[in-house]
Amino acid sequence: MLLDFNSPKPIYLQLAEAIEDNILKGVFEENTQIPSTTEISVKFKINPATAGKGVNLLVDEGIIYKKRGMGMFVCMGARDRILEKRRQNFYKDFIGPLLEEASKLGISREKIVEMIERGNG
Repeated sequence: MLLDFNSPKPIYLQLAEAIEDNILKGVFEENTQIPSTTEISVKFKINPATAGKGVNLLVDEGIIYKKRGMGMFVCMGARDRILEKRRQNFYKDFIGPLLEEASKLGISREKIVEMIERGNG
């Protein structure tokens, strides 16, 4: 996990995304424990409250859960929830604006697909 202290994105969001990335990569598998907020805060030299805010965000989203007295664990189905969330964000952040701009420019959906395929060649 890497955090960019020069990024305009808040550290707690970067932390949550980094944990999600590790779940997607299989570093943290379902029903396995993730590092504690104390471990995270020490490793990255961040305020424990910031680490807690990032972790609690994932708890609220059903990505991780707390086992009282034991720590934080990855929920069953977490990977699928992350993928779905990120697909929706991808559409909202990239595809929607792309289609809107293409419409303004008179570019058809077929032409967009052709442009994308040409970029992959």
